[in-house]
Amino acid sequence: MAGASLLTLLDDIATLLDDVSVLTKVAAKKTAGVIGDDLALNAQQVAGVKANRELPVVWGVFKGSLVNKLILVPAALLISWLVPVLVVPLMMVGGAYLCYEGFEKVVEKLFHRHEKPDPEARAQAVLASGETPRELEKKKIRGAVRTDFILSAEIIVLSLAVVADEPLLTRTVSLSVIALGVTLLIYGLVAAIVKMDDVGLWLDKREGALAPLGRGLVYVAPWLMKTLGVVGTIAMFLVGGGIFVHNIDALHHVLEVLEGRGVPAFVADTGISLVVGIVVGALVAGAVTLVNRVRGKPAVAAH
Repeated sequence: MAGASLLTLLDDIATLLDDVSVLTKVAAKKTAGVIGDDLALNAQQVAGVKANRELPVVWGVFKGSLVNKLILVPAALLISWLVPVLVVPLMMVGGAYLCYEGFEKVVEKLFHRHEKPDPEARAQAVLASGETPRELEKKKIRGAVRTDFILSAEIIVLSLAVVADEPLLTRTVSLSVIALGVTLLIYGLVAAIVKMDDVGLWLDKREGALAPLGRGLVYVAPWLMKTLGVVGTIAMFLVGGGIFVHNIDALHHVLEVLEGRGVPAFVADTGISLVVGIVVGALVAGAVTLVNRVRGKPAVAAH
């Protein structure tokens, strides 16, 4: 009997792990836009830190992100357990905010170009503030952790929608794995990206085939940052718009009509999700601007 019970337990564990694996893959696709934006944003926030302090800053934000997840995952599980009807509305709110962030990024890029800050002027401003370098570093970390909380909330809400119908244990393990995995992925990549140019410079000083590789890394690093920003923005529209397309019957019907007329499913889904994402982003941005004007406040970008 003991042997049979052990086999049953092992089979249950294997089934749970299999379910978690499948759900994690689905959630990763749903949250791709937020992950891309989170990665690009955190890599940008570390920019400007002295080379020998880049990894400590990334480590500080990573620890803050883990604390954020420790708050958000139990909160999401409580919502899915006590008021599961709120899962879809929360997911759509998260999708709307994703679209808004993406639209604000596009508007900022196209219509509000800023001149590059003068390093000397920035140094003078830092000296005038009276803050020590370590205080400024802590301030940067706190700001990055606050931003991470918003993006983490979006990731958890979008992931919750994937696992909402699963048993509580599967839901708990899946959300925990997703939260930890996303945090490790994002800040591991951030650490690699911010040190890419340093690694490139180090390799450039080596002899043989490593020197050209080092120069290549130094050249690629800034372009990688720009590419991450663009891809992340597009993915935000796709993921945010996709939430509305797959949860509003009228929009989902349009998708089915396109597929019925011979449009490949991937093309139809991507196209309508992108269009809906841009429209939703524009509507939310317009509403925010209107409210700010009524209240006499300037419009504030998502980041």
